[in-house]
Amino acid sequence: MAGISVKLPLLLDGELGPYKLNKTLKESIKQNFKNLILTNPGERIMDTNFGVGLITFLFESDTPAFRENIKARINEQTKMYMPFIKIKSVTFIGKSNNIITDKNSINIKIHYSISQLNVSDLLDISL
Repeated sequence: MAGISVKLPLLLDGELGPYKLNKTLKESIKQNFKNLILTNPGERIMDTNFGVGLITFLFESDTPAFRENIKARINEQTKMYMPFIKIKSVTFIGKSNNIITDKNSINIKIHYSISQLNVSDLLDISL
């Protein structure tokens, strides 16, 4: 089976080339979605609007407005750059939930679906 894209982080693998590859569209889309969430605006050359910039929210106070701001940014960026992804829910873990004791962390679970592939998945990001 051929690969669709290079799997990140890069890992050596001699099976289909020098690096491990994403072998399904679902894997490749999930990786691209994660990159969209983690990329800071201005970081991508030639498209300074690309990216949610989740790390820029890292040291802000956990308030309902904080969470809504992140959700809005995720929805906005997804609609603009990956409109085939439909976000079902964005759930915050930690901070005021006291699941994680480190106040300077963000833990998000994003449930999403890709109707063209008839799949649902979960993206779990911890910073």
